[in-house]
Amino acid sequence: MSSSPESALLRAMFDAAIAAAQPAVCLPPHLPQPPKGRLVVIGAGKASAAMASALEKHWPGPLTGLVVTRHGYGVPCERVEIVEAAHPVPDAAGEDAARRMLALVAGLCADDLVIALISGGGSALLPLALPGLTLADKQALNRALLASGASIGEMNCVRRHLSAIKGGRLAAACHPARVLNLLLSDVPGDDPIDIASGPTVPDPTTCADALQILRRYRIDVAPRALALLQSQEGESLKPGDPRLPEITTRFIATPQQALEAAAQVARQAGWDAHILGDAIEGEAREVARALAGVALQIARRGQPLRAPCVLLSGGETTVTLRGQGRGGRNVEFLLSLGLALDAEPGVFALAGDTDGVDGQEEIAGALLTPDTLARAWECGLRPREQLDDNDGHGFFERLGDTVVTGPTHTNVNDFRALLIQAHAGPDRSAHGKP
Repeated sequence: MSSSPESALLRAMFDAAIAAAQPAVCLPPHLPQPPKGRLVVIGAGKASAAMASALEKHWPGPLTGLVVTRHGYGVPCERVEIVEAAHPVPDAAGEDAARRMLALVAGLCADDLVIALISGGGSALLPLALPGLTLADKQALNRALLASGASIGEMNCVRRHLSAIKGGRLAAACHPARVLNLLLSDVPGDDPIDIASGPTVPDPTTCADALQILRRYRIDVAPRALALLQSQEGESLKPGDPRLPEITTRFIATPQQALEAAAQVARQAGWDAHILGDAIEGEAREVARALAGVALQIARRGQPLRAPCVLLSGGETTVTLRGQGRGGRNVEFLLSLGLALDAEPGVFALAGDTDGVDGQEEIAGALLTPDTLARAWECGLRPREQLDDNDGHGFFERLGDTVVTGPTHTNVNDFRALLIQAHAGPDRSAHGKP
């Protein structure tokens, strides 16, 4: 990987974004006063074990609990049981944890309090299906959704209406105890129904919405799943439903907070930093082309901003898998960006998932430099063909430009940073390459 000052600054910004969303830092200020009755802690997501650990260390009284996190993301806890399960395609460990979680909150009283620690990844980690559906059905659905190009909101709408625990059903199981949601957002717009598919919040979407999404992306589902949606048996709990308890929801960390932390690092290093948005969605390669156009206008014309500067953005792009590659929205973004920039001098970029996993890979993302394409051709790589094959991971691994963090114990969505130096003059040496 490049050891240039620009690359080092990009990595420092990424690390700062991750650090700003660590549960040990951002969860304690949101803890409530102890209830008259019991405290039960539940949770799901890539950050849930770290959230449980932070809660335990700052909670003055007794508690019990169960949270489920991704394999490798467990954190030792004394009073909250930590279960590790598969992500993004669910497994039996997650299914069993979801069933046990429903049983844990059954029979509570109005003096009891349930704290739900919910973060990104919880959808796959709580795969308990409605009666008549199997774990295999849920696994097939997740694979199809991940490959379809559907947005995270669309995917979660479908998941909520085929789940025995999502779409407010876990909150209903807590009734009449109060529920406090402490959320670590990984979704564009920070909508609680889309964080882990909203197990502890009401859901305004409908079975009809889910059916429309399946038709839009031509996703085949099991006959029983189709029947549940068509008959509305899979309808989720709506706002105002009397089966829901008193629910309070607080965000402990969001993508915007992470971007602001990264911007501060850039400014301290003497760079102007601009946040373009924390909720950017769309096909990864199309978003890349749009941001490349902005970067080129800045580098060549000084519009709408002047170089040197840093452009930051967050959100969750999608990848429609058409090739044989492994996908990964951040590496696909960067490969498309590199082709669109066409070796523009002075433009560097980093894109990575703040949970440390881009798609199904134990790789957070990658780094792009002005000489990336030239080095690729020297290695015998063909960037356009690899983009067409959804092989961004293979491309950046061969160059040694992947970004690996290991488990970050947080998840505030994707992080993208473009660093644009003052224009150093034209260099079209890479123009016309394959």
